[in-house]
Amino acid sequence: METFLIRALQLVLSLSLLVIIHEMGHFLFARLFKTRVEKFCLFFDPWFTLFKFKPKRSETEYAVGWLPLGGYVKISGMIDESMDLEQMKQPPQPWEFRSKPAWQRLLIMIGGVLFNFLLALFIYSMILFAWGDTYIPVQKAPLGMDFNETMHQVGFQDGDVLVSADGVPFERMGADLLMGIVDARQVTVLRDGKETSVYIPDGLMDRLLADSTRFADFRIPFVLDSLAAQSPAQLAGLQPGDSITQLDGRNIAYLDFRAEMEQRRQTLAAAPSDSLSQALRHIRLTYVRQGVTDTVSLSVDTAFTMGVYAVGQTDRLLPVVQKDYGFFASFPAGIKLGVETLEGYVGQMKYLFSKEGAKQLGGFGAIGSIFPATWDWHQFWYMTAFLSIILAFMNILPIPALDGGHVLFLLYEIVARRKPSDKFMERAQMVGMFLLFALLIWANLNDVIRFLF
Repeated sequence: METFLIRALQLVLSLSLLVIIHEMGHFLFARLFKTRVEKFCLFFDPWFTLFKFKPKRSETEYAVGWLPLGGYVKISGMIDESMDLEQMKQPPQPWEFRSKPAWQRLLIMIGGVLFNFLLALFIYSMILFAWGDTYIPVQKAPLGMDFNETMHQVGFQDGDVLVSADGVPFERMGADLLMGIVDARQVTVLRDGKETSVYIPDGLMDRLLADSTRFADFRIPFVLDSLAAQSPAQLAGLQPGDSITQLDGRNIAYLDFRAEMEQRRQTLAAAPSDSLSQALRHIRLTYVRQGVTDTVSLSVDTAFTMGVYAVGQTDRLLPVVQKDYGFFASFPAGIKLGVETLEGYVGQMKYLFSKEGAKQLGGFGAIGSIFPATWDWHQFWYMTAFLSIILAFMNILPIPALDGGHVLFLLYEIVARRKPSDKFMERAQMVGMFLLFALLIWANLNDVIRFLF
């Protein structure tokens, strides 16, 4: 329950900020061109409002709704989600949206998207300034990667070090790396010290989307942090800091050792016998201590453990690159990060229209799950910047009821030199709202299905 509340609080706080900034973009451009804004509302408020306030001598009422699905500004003389058709029947007034030149209306409509994108760039810049950029270079991972079954079927092997895709070098783990692999014709890996090519088949992304496991993870070295007193490992002479590299002559990582011990435990449980127990529990380990390699033999206990605690901190086990940025240097780096994030997200959109991609579409549950289970300001701001990028892109799509739909009709007006009729705009708005609500229901239904099954 605590984890749920922390994630829910982060989600609400993040979305509230993004909605306020988005609607502020529309609001400020409207006021710049002396267009009346009747209402500025955080969240939607059908039937009733939680809070509302209208300052003296102000044309705008400020409110907080109860339905946290977004927010809106009600601009006079505009066909929007309020569907105020009575106002549109009245003669146009000079302060109304419909009375303004097309280029001013265009700027008012793109104001929200622009502000969300600029907010993301600013947050990314401040993240880099405050925390820098920390990542593990995939080409320097000492034990390479562990891959899921689909990647094994394609030709990848556990321990492969990812080098490049179609000649473009890999740098870090993330969505860009995955997109580089699935869109490539061939991926180069380092296997047993030699470069090897893996040829990527069509439809790999659909197969990966159907998987319930991550496509790859770093292989974590098995380094001893501490040993239990009188444990098999301690009695055999192992010490904290020893790096276990082989089990019975086979190269292993930490998870390999655990998986092997679990398999042996299950084998013994299926056919228990003293002789089999003795054989399965006896192991030979190769370890490295201060640069010197040695071996040791021991017998694990009846639970198939040897009484050790492994080092858990990734930064102690894998090479970590830390880039720090000064205040002014953080802005070009933040802009670059924001643009690359947008490009990556746009590149992934094509998979949304596949069967498996549609299943991956998530609602508020999926969005909330990307936030950390404990409060972490670095991750909170990083996710907020990412969501701001998504909000900007989704809103600029040419769908009626979204900002992009209004922009599309305004561009038509500029080119054709005539406005679409009010009746057409009303119907387009209704169709767009229907599509958005259908998408919202589908996305949240996917969340429910994933939770139940």
